[in-house]
Amino acid sequence: MPDHPPRSAPMKRYWPWLAGGIAAVALAVTGWVLLRAPRVDVLEIRQAPLVRTLQFSARVATLSRVDIGSTVTGRVAQVLVSEGAQVRKGQLLVQLESDELRAAVAQAAATEQQAVARIAGLRSSGRSSALAGVAQADSTLKAAQAELLRTRQLVAQGFVSASRLDDAQRAFDVARAQQTSAGAQAQANGDGGTDLVQAQAQLALARAATQAAQARLVQTAVSAPSDARVLVRQVEPGQIVQPGRALLSLALAGPTQLIAQVDERFLDQLKPGQQASVVADAFPGQRFGARVLSIAPAVDAQRGAIELKFALDQQPPPFLREDMTLSVELETGRREQALTLPLSALRSQTSETSATVLVARDGKAQQQVVRLGLRTLDAAEVLQGLSAGDLVVLDSKVEPGSRIRTQLVGWQAGKLAAMKSDKADAGSALTNAMGR
Repeated sequence: MPDHPPRSAPMKRYWPWLAGGIAAVALAVTGWVLLRAPRVDVLEIRQAPLVRTLQFSARVATLSRVDIGSTVTGRVAQVLVSEGAQVRKGQLLVQLESDELRAAVAQAAATEQQAVARIAGLRSSGRSSALAGVAQADSTLKAAQAELLRTRQLVAQGFVSASRLDDAQRAFDVARAQQTSAGAQAQANGDGGTDLVQAQAQLALARAATQAAQARLVQTAVSAPSDARVLVRQVEPGQIVQPGRALLSLALAGPTQLIAQVDERFLDQLKPGQQASVVADAFPGQRFGARVLSIAPAVDAQRGAIELKFALDQQPPPFLREDMTLSVELETGRREQALTLPLSALRSQTSETSATVLVARDGKAQQQVVRLGLRTLDAAEVLQGLSAGDLVVLDSKVEPGSRIRTQLVGWQAGKLAAMKSDKADAGSALTNAMGR
């Protein structure tokens, strides 16, 4: 029988054509699928500086502010300062009429001099007169005693009647009483005597009255307690003023401070020593530096805010005024170089530092867990899970595992615009306007 070629030989000649056809079909299908895949925005992760700040309003305040008033009732004679004036310690600010009080001082001084003269009299002429009275009483007593003895002898001898003895006895008793009185008077005029003690007490009262009158006279002059600046003047010449009414408001000389109410939600970002940039709305081109001086230990329960005090890094600008409103930008965190991505790219967040994102790889959106660090209002630092150059999907509608076509977009962490808030509702305004 003749040999026949194998039946598979013709098939071998078509295999290359068949394989090529299959590959072409596969490429066509793949291209068709890719063409149908949606185009989504992606962001290329890069290293960049990241700074977190808080922005809020503050007001200017001096170290101490006091109201000055009068401690006596009187009519204002002169007001020697005006609002805005710089005054020195002890400088006269307001002078009340003082004629009546000066007369009271003169009267008290005269009473004091009278008491002094009385003491001097008791110690000189009064004491001499008392001693002379004692000597005279002693002499009279001796004479009466001698007369009494002589009369007794005469009565015993029968030369005089018994009635004469009675007269002599009475004269002796009177002389002895006079001697006792003179001795008591001399003792009263002595250094520890009652007359001198009483006179000294009257002198002390007179001196106290003089001091009180002088003190009231001094109180008619209202002076500056320290170097200060006059903020408010509420008195004019001719007015009747009384204790308890503020005449002038003074800002005592001292370091100028800024006081701000910061939303308590940002308490964990605050610490003393942090640097801030400050600007006044009326002088936007004149920024100056400040630092956090202190953080209040308690939170204002009504506003949900905590008070911060700032110290200036330099001499305060001349345009600063007491209670002026300023805008403060406080730096609370900084990374010189960090992998950053927008918060809008985060899909889910399992904790404060852990979240998931979608990464474009091999034409698909793949889910990736990342660990976060420093966070601002629109960006977050990536510590783990991504590398520089990775493409993060920004479209929130893309599902994990779906095919995508990428479209690269640019992005940079931006600053939040300065907040123009209502002063009367600082707490609610801060909630919406702090940080970046």
